[in-house]
Amino acid sequence: MRSLSLLAPGSPRPARPVVRLGAVLATAVVIAVGPAGCGAPQHDPAPHIDAPAAPASGTGSALTDSDVNAWLDGLLPAALDRTGIAGATVAVVNNGKILTSRGYGYADTGTGGNGAVPVDPDRHLFRMGSVSKLVTATAVLQLVQSGKLDLDADVKAYLDFELPLRYERAVTLRHLLTHTAGFEERIAGLIGTDGGDLNLRRALMTDPPEQIYQPGTVPAYSNYSNALAGYIVERVSGTRFEEYVQRNILDRAGMPSSTFEQPLPEALRDRMSNGYDTSAGPAAPFEIVGTPPPGALSAPATDMGRFMLAQLGEPVGFAPLLDQPTRELMQRPVLDATSLGTLADGPRMTLGFFTEDRNGHRILGHGGDTKYFHSHLQIYPDDRAGIFLSLNSNGTGALDSHELRESIVNGFADRYFPAPSDQPTVGVDPATTARHAALAAGTYESSRAIRSNFLTVIGLVGRTTVSVTDGNRLLVEPGPLSDSPARYEEVAPWVWREVGGQRTIAMRATDDRVEAISFDSAFALLPVEPARASTVAVPVLALSTVVLLLTVLSWPVGAIVRRRLGRAPRERAGRTARILSRLAVAGTLLAFAGWVLSIGSIMSLQDVPGPVLRTIQVLQMVGLLGVLPAAVRLVDDVRRHIGWRRITGSALILFALAGAGWFAVEFHLLAPSISY
Repeated sequence: MRSLSLLAPGSPRPARPVVRLGAVLATAVVIAVGPAGCGAPQHDPAPHIDAPAAPASGTGSALTDSDVNAWLDGLLPAALDRTGIAGATVAVVNNGKILTSRGYGYADTGTGGNGAVPVDPDRHLFRMGSVSKLVTATAVLQLVQSGKLDLDADVKAYLDFELPLRYERAVTLRHLLTHTAGFEERIAGLIGTDGGDLNLRRALMTDPPEQIYQPGTVPAYSNYSNALAGYIVERVSGTRFEEYVQRNILDRAGMPSSTFEQPLPEALRDRMSNGYDTSAGPAAPFEIVGTPPPGALSAPATDMGRFMLAQLGEPVGFAPLLDQPTRELMQRPVLDATSLGTLADGPRMTLGFFTEDRNGHRILGHGGDTKYFHSHLQIYPDDRAGIFLSLNSNGTGALDSHELRESIVNGFADRYFPAPSDQPTVGVDPATTARHAALAAGTYESSRAIRSNFLTVIGLVGRTTVSVTDGNRLLVEPGPLSDSPARYEEVAPWVWREVGGQRTIAMRATDDRVEAISFDSAFALLPVEPARASTVAVPVLALSTVVLLLTVLSWPVGAIVRRRLGRAPRERAGRTARILSRLAVAGTLLAFAGWVLSIGSIMSLQDVPGPVLRTIQVLQMVGLLGVLPAAVRLVDDVRRHIGWRRITGSALILFALAGAGWFAVEFHLLAPSISY
């Protein structure tokens, strides 16, 4: 879920923000969501978006204001109408200037009783989501440039609180900016509507995420990492983060209408575009990002055009954001095979940007999502060009905002920066490819995940299967950042390219297994542990639940049958074990119902009180402990030759409670930590 950068952490495919989060920590599992992170997918534009045909390979259209305006005008209005997205804003830069800025649809649809207000790219602010991370990374690089920060120093030197680190290897700013610090995801406090008590330090200190990967080894998109980098800017500069970036980045780049402040400053409030689920629905409240550095920027398209120019090193505003060496440092991949192994042969993070190359052109970008706004920014450092797009609605389909952005950024590349006609063909010898393909086959889950508490269960959805298909190609289901399967062929050792597309994946393997597949600069797929395989966990959970439900339904039925047939009440022998096992059955079912409701609320970014979660855990523990009386009951029934029906029933209850208990332990439903 790269497009669900802020919201979605868990699944590699895009989903409706947070809730649709396949992410859902895209919401945060996602979230995971997201959860772009964030770069733009590299496969062909979504087929249901009617984009004008791209020029033939090697022959691009001239990037002029008249041509790009005609192209956008021919694409966006119809796409907004078809998808139910209320409005869009776009900026394109080229050769040192803003070539065009365009508004489409409505910043206010008028559904609240006011008149409809068309989007004005100069006036209306849109929420940037994780595109904000580029501003935070720029702030860090400014302090590196001035010598106040060291990219490779232990971040403990800059903090005034302890991080719960599991590994001895130091976490550095280089790790934070490349999403390789190893932190699991967090959802609580991600996005809300109350901005009265924002405190970055407190948010970072309160229940920080656990470190689940060795620093520098696994790309795992992390809002916490970027927020931590922003707090270090605040600590070292001695200035509140929002004020630092306003003065040193936004004002310096000539972005007078942009801000990280939440709520918005009074002068900007009436310029904020509404956010919508769909264009037919009511406007949503202004969203408050709990930790501002990763996602709180609000800006109009023209200001984002100036930001792109500044990142391209063009004269804009009253002073450069970075000197040339530091800007070039920020814009090149910084982790190599020393830490990433062969994953370094695939797309890699720079110090803030995703590598989103297409058609042989170097492209750096970042996507961003809040619950209602969806943005993407790309710059072409070698071609002095860039494009920015933001949408203010989710759309009627789960993938509408993702596919429309993909269509725009990929269509822009194909129209104005097409691939040369003489691209070289490379490959790997068949025997090697066959061996690599066999090792790659299996089931994987996103590295952007929660592994330490009850939200581990989210990993059961959004999984990816890899199998070997024709000619030792790989069939990836679903394809990265897609809901459709994709085929890949090996083009270099452990590097695979999509058949008929441009997306590449890279693998890191041992002698007997693939241990990671990097499918995007800050996202990877990791093998599912055998015990947590869907073919094991889901049947165990389903069968246990069905047996326990049938058991509960049998209680009143059995009582009625005995009464009508005039049978005597059950004997007192074994009564205590029966009562305790019944309590365990009820506790397990109530716990499972509680988890479903709680996780659904969390995925919708609704907080669940700690006492509620603890109560659910108590019920779950009652169910787990009930295995003992259930076993006693079965043994007693067998000893007393109570009849095969009763013995079978007792055995099924025991196995169902044991299965439910195993699931609870395996997926950390009883973990001491309930922080999410």
